[in-house]
Amino acid sequence: MTPTDTARAHVDADGVTLEAVFAVTTRGALEVRYRLRNAGSVALAVFDRGDRHAVLTGRQKQGAAGMPYLREEGDGRVTLSHIAQSLPTPAPTVPPTPLVRRVEPGGDLAGEFAFSQWLGDAPDAVRWCLGVAPADAARLLAPEPGDDGEVWRADFSFADAQRLLCTPWFDLAQGVFLRD
Repeated sequence: MTPTDTARAHVDADGVTLEAVFAVTTRGALEVRYRLRNAGSVALAVFDRGDRHAVLTGRQKQGAAGMPYLREEGDGRVTLSHIAQSLPTPAPTVPPTPLVRRVEPGGDLAGEFAFSQWLGDAPDAVRWCLGVAPADAARLLAPEPGDDGEVWRADFSFADAQRLLCTPWFDLAQGVFLRD
């Protein structure tokens, strides 16, 4: 991918910077490459590694960016999200425990994923949101090695404590971010 400035998004929020580059393949898949930089003073939990159930069932490789959640917004728009989810009710036998990477102050995290599982025709526009929260050591459990660093299991309570970093809307047909 050779990104242009119109296919690159920059999101800043309280000491966290997210850079994302979007590209659409000839088959209509959305490819996203990103880098998150922690310029703050506390470690961050970044919720881009999917969930433990997906790893255990072989739908996801340990340490890889997980499959994002899809939410239709109406008017041909879709939000893809890598976020901590609340524990479903009733709780399943094998709960989808969130997996996170920990990013220390001054550190960064790079990742990428591709998405093509639209619910119907490809949407007109898509945005991507990434959940981050202070890495409370009491709520991060059992680190395991991943391809590009340790992956931690996270407490479900992060779903209520995370902050979302969202890109602007991306026009899939034109291959550009829409600016308001």
